[in-house]
Formats: sequence, structure tokens, C-alpha cells
Amino acid sequence: MYELIQVSEKCFYIQSPAKIGLVRLEGEDVCLIDSGSDKDAGRKVRQILDANGWTLRAIYNTHSNADHIGGNRYLQSQTGCRIYAPGIECAFTRYPVLEPSFLYGGFPCQDLRHKFLLAQESGAEELTAQAMPQGLEAFALPGHFFSMAGYRSDDGVVYLADCLSSRETLDKYRIVFIYDVAAYLDTLQRVETMEARCFIPAHAEAAEDIAPLARYNREKTLETAEKIMSICWEPTCFEAILQRLFTDYGLKMDFRQYVLVGSTVRSYLSWLKDTGMMQASFEDNLLLWQKV
Repeated sequence: MYELIQVSEKCFYIQSPAKIGLVRLEGEDVCLIDSGSDKDAGRKVRQILDANGWTLRAIYNTHSNADHIGGNRYLQSQTGCRIYAPGIECAFTRYPVLEPSFLYGGFPCQDLRHKFLLAQESGAEELTAQAMPQGLEAFALPGHFFSMAGYRSDDGVVYLADCLSSRETLDKYRIVFIYDVAAYLDTLQRVETMEARCFIPAHAEAAEDIAPLARYNREKTLETAEKIMSICWEPTCFEAILQRLFTDYGLKMDFRQYVLVGSTVRSYLSWLKDTGMMQASFEDNLLLWQKV
């Protein structure tokens, strides 16, 4: 873990629970793509930088989930690097309590205020075209989170953040976190047609051909939608839908899984309603969902 792996003349990634990209700039300057899950991850990244004589100039966050921005504060305090995050992700990075608050839909109880959902604050700036170094460009990858971005180097390496999960993860957990299902499906379709020297998803193996994994993610996303509709053959409340999914998929409920899977299921219900595949009604002061 935390092994530095080179994939092109100037592009690397650090093998970690959420892969961290590293791109060489001019001279001994480098930038990171994400920073890992916490202060300890930041320390390990700093050790790699020091061992190679590199100077960290900037961190380009793909999005604001805690496992991608957790090392920001430590690295910024140690190196003085600048931090950039796209769109609304910048606000979440500067004020990370927004993540557990959004997921829960209210003030998060103590069980949700931990490093897996609540990173330390860091001094992020909004990502702009002017903030990008020569030879690296950002592009939108919406769906998994609000304004998630990927990064492409001019020597053909693409960092894909969280838009793909590994086959192993999909087969084991069945449901992965999605904020906007329609945007996520569109992103998967675009990723499937991309060409690059090497693709680096944060939570799957690096690959030269990403199309098969993109298709598998799309199939599993649609499979989950079908599962939710099959549960709602008669009017069903959200909590019953969530309980049935956890039971049928063999998942274990705790606060973290409740908010992550629960938020995703609400996103599915919104998408299914907006596309005319589900309908919602209020009966006896309960919001009920039913397949059309």
C-alpha cells in the first residue's frame, strides 16, 4: 500500500484505498490528484515526495468525498501547496461538515462525524482553466457526486476518480454511491468511448481499455433500478424499500451504510419518478412509491 507506480513519462499514481494521482510538472515540481483519506495518508504521500526530491505545488481534487480530500490539510500545512476543487466540491472541501449533513439530511449525529465522512477543512480554491498547469486538463464527470472532475495529461493518462467501481465491489455490495443517476449513466456512456494510454479509476485497477468496466457499471446501475421497481409493485415507503434492499443483498445496516445507501436509493427514486417509471403519493402522512 502507498506504492508509487509510474504509468507514463510524467504520470504516476500512489496505490492506496482511493488512488492518488501524481503528475510531474517543470523541474522537480509535481501536483497531486486527490490526497488520500486522512492525515496519515498525507504523511505517507509526503514521504514519497521527499524520497524523490519533489516539491508539491498543488493538489487537484476530483471531488470532495472524505477519502479523496482527507490528506489536504496536512499536505497544505507542510508544503504550502494550493488546493483546487471543481464547482460546489470546493465548498464541501472548505467546509467538509457539508458531506455528512447532506448525506443524512440534517445535523449529523456523532456516529457520522468521523474521518470516513468528515475530512478536515482545507483552504481550497475553485478549479478554473487558469488554475490548471500546462499539460493537464480537467473534464466533468458528474453523477457520483455534485461536480466531480477527471483529469487528462497530454501524454495520454486519464484519472477517472469515482465514476467506476471494480467488478469485485459491484458483485459484493451491489449498490454503490450515486448522487445523480441520469448524469451518472451519461458519464458512463462517455467513459466507455474514451481512448487513452492508461485509465486510472480511484477504486478499480488501472487499465488500457476501460470500456468493459464502464459497461459493467452501467449494467449494475440499471439492475439496481430494476430491483427497486420490483420492490415497489405496491405502494411502499422509503424505509421499507431500504430494509428490503439490505436484506436481499446481504448488507449490514449501520449509520454509515444507512446514509450512503439511503442517499443513493433516494437518488434512484427521484430519477425513476422523473422518467415516469415510478409514481409517488402521500397516504396517511406517508410518502409512498410505486412502480408505474
